Amino acid sequence: MSKSAEDLARQVRDLAGPEPVEVGLVLGSGLGHLADTVEGVAIPYDQLDGFPQAHVSGHNPNLVIGQLEGTRVAVFGGRSHYYENGKADAMRLPLELLKALGADRLILTNAAGSMRLDIPPGELMLISDHINFSGRNPLIGEASDARFVPMGGAYDAQMQDMFARIATDLGITLTRGVYAWYSGPSFETPAEIRAIRTLGADAVGMSTVPEVILARFLGLRVAAFSTITNMAQGLSDEAISHEHTKAMAPLGAEKLEKLVRRYLTRD
Repeated sequence: MSKSAEDLARQVRDLAGPEPVEVGLVLGSGLGHLADTVEGVAIPYDQLDGFPQAHVSGHNPNLVIGQLEGTRVAVFGGRSHYYENGKADAMRLPLELLKALGADRLILTNAAGSMRLDIPPGELMLISDHINFSGRNPLIGEASDARFVPMGGAYDAQMQDMFARIATDLGITLTRGVYAWYSGPSFETPAEIRAIRTLGADAVGMSTVPEVILARFLGLRVAAFSTITNMAQGLSDEAISHEHTKAMAPLGAEKLEKLVRRYLTRD
């Protein structure tokens, strides 16, 4: 754990209390309001020394520490993306902080394009595996042998099964699938979509994979979701844009919020 993370952990405890955090959440497009429902303290990213700033519209750059459905959580209202700064490890310090605050689990969310007709816009995909198509890795430059992180079980099987059971109980369709990471910020070409469909990807987006690698490096268990905002390029006639993503994200986010809340009540 870096000295900066320990220093930040002391700062956060001074502001939000000493109780350890149990679960961390990184909120993607459409889920920012969930942070507003946490009973606790909101700390703007710019008050945390060395914290990466999240400049993507539709994200709320605050770290919120408090109670959600009876569970002590740390909610990141936005993330720093690789395409903002060219740094695959941009979220390392926030996740080190999460670990230093006591968390052992991380729930990641994103907005993504679907490559499967049975996962249309407005639906959710539970990520079971990923393809790092960008080739970037947040552990490049890490000196210790801990950088050789096994990724065979990157997405925690017990957490996946729990969310699947909750979805069934709530009558929510939740399909498991493989997420492919492109660096962005431009959207993919039809040829690129055909390529990753051939490789076995079910959805595509511009985040999450670096955070999963970092989380596993830090020993955090991970579950991750895509809220499907559009069909991938070449699979429909809809115009793909960031504005379209922001407009469509709340459709799946409402279902995802129900899943997360129920999971935390069972924690």
